[in-house]
Amino acid sequence: MCKEEPMKATIRNTLSTLLILSSPAFAVGTTGSGEAGLPVLLLLGIFAAMIAFQIVPATMLLIGIVRGLLARRVDLPR
Repeated sequence: MCKEEPMKATIRNTLSTLLILSSPAFAVGTTGSGEAGLPVLLLLGIFAAMIAFQIVPATMLLIGIVRGLLARRVDLPR
């Protein structure tokens, strides 16, 4: 039996350890991944409320910009 170089033995041992330890990760079931808990639903509700409350001022600003662009110019007396 010939003696391996220390670097080859280290690489072989490291790769075999990584393969052995990473294989259970592929066997994870996905049956419970679709269930969201109450904190997740509350967080999503807060984000939805923030977006909904920002639509009103954004719409008002957009309407004001369009009205300002389409309005006739009025000359002010000096």
